[in-house]
Amino acid sequence: MDYNPALYEAIAHHITTNPHRQITFAEYMDMVLYHPQHGYYSTQAAKLGKEGDFFTSVHLGADFGELLAEQFVQMWELLGKPQQFSLVEMGAGQGYLALDIFKYIQQQYPDFFHCLDYIIVERSPTLRQIQQEKLSGFPVNWQTLDTIASNSVIGCFFSNELVDAMPVHQFRINGGKLEEIYVTTQEFSGNEDLSKFSQSLFVEVTGEPSTPELQSYFELVGIDIHNYADGYQSEVNLAALQWLSIVAERLQLGYVLTIDYGYPAHRYYNPRRSQGTLQCYWQHQRHNNPYINIGQQDITAHVNFTALEKWGDRCGLKSVGFTQQGLFLMALGLGDRIASLSYTEQPISQLLHRRDTLHQLLDPLGLGGFGVLLQTKGITETANSQPLKGFITPESA
Repeated sequence: MDYNPALYEAIAHHITTNPHRQITFAEYMDMVLYHPQHGYYSTQAAKLGKEGDFFTSVHLGADFGELLAEQFVQMWELLGKPQQFSLVEMGAGQGYLALDIFKYIQQQYPDFFHCLDYIIVERSPTLRQIQQEKLSGFPVNWQTLDTIASNSVIGCFFSNELVDAMPVHQFRINGGKLEEIYVTTQEFSGNEDLSKFSQSLFVEVTGEPSTPELQSYFELVGIDIHNYADGYQSEVNLAALQWLSIVAERLQLGYVLTIDYGYPAHRYYNPRRSQGTLQCYWQHQRHNNPYINIGQQDITAHVNFTALEKWGDRCGLKSVGFTQQGLFLMALGLGDRIASLSYTEQPISQLLHRRDTLHQLLDPLGLGGFGVLLQTKGITETANSQPLKGFITPESA
């Protein structure tokens, strides 16, 4: 069993000092991923990408960032080309996406570049340092959501594979009742060599929900969870709602663009998906045991887009578009990039590699199947509310 002993000790201490000697799975996941010294995103951040545990659209080249930049330019134009347009990237990874966006806008849209106020919100100290080194030549402002003033942002808050990494509560149905899954420690005598244990150092127990917000969540998304069969298990992402509340409160005028993998509520809580969507990534292998490789693997859960839409409505955000990433990128010009490939421009091996890379962005069973949600605030039903390019389908064109 591979694990980080210092992280294990920190989690175990948190559990044993809890009055009930247990913590919610959300607390466990938060420590595993985001502990400032020992969490996954602090110790493994440099390994993200094709050489690490997983890769995203950003790691396939500059096309993803360049096409996003095209969308941001249109947003700026529809808002009347304000003298300051804020792009707030939340969870910027290793900074590749920001770099691709900056380079493209600087070269193709210098007027927009001079109006651009680029803000990165990054929780991981290690990733923040990597970003600062990579983006040293560009005007980037690192902030937290707490330091951004209320009702101050004119522009766009955006994220790519952020919400799926937010800590989730886990639950299980037992006797028609909603029970929450908690994490506690195994009993050890204190003399064992923990590295020899092939099974988890932590175990699950169930109990009453830690907060009534879990039940309220199902009312929000229109799911009667009590009708599900005993043993049904899944997740609730309360952190995503808290995050969206803050984003909505900070935004004065503009857009919230969320790109991630997930489902609407009726698909997320399909009775046949009886073990939820939680998954772990370790050395490009996917599995569903979050209690091994502690601090050495990523843990994610799919996004419930219905929850983001419904909660956004309550926070003053209007949902105006939801599509798949493949369709979104095609509408922004990815199809033209594929069509422009010529066998005479470059060696056949390079051509085929680039063609394969672009097609990976479109794969409906992979990155192309990701959801892209657009929400707005303060944009009235006037000329500046025309559809964004990325959300114009062939049928609506």
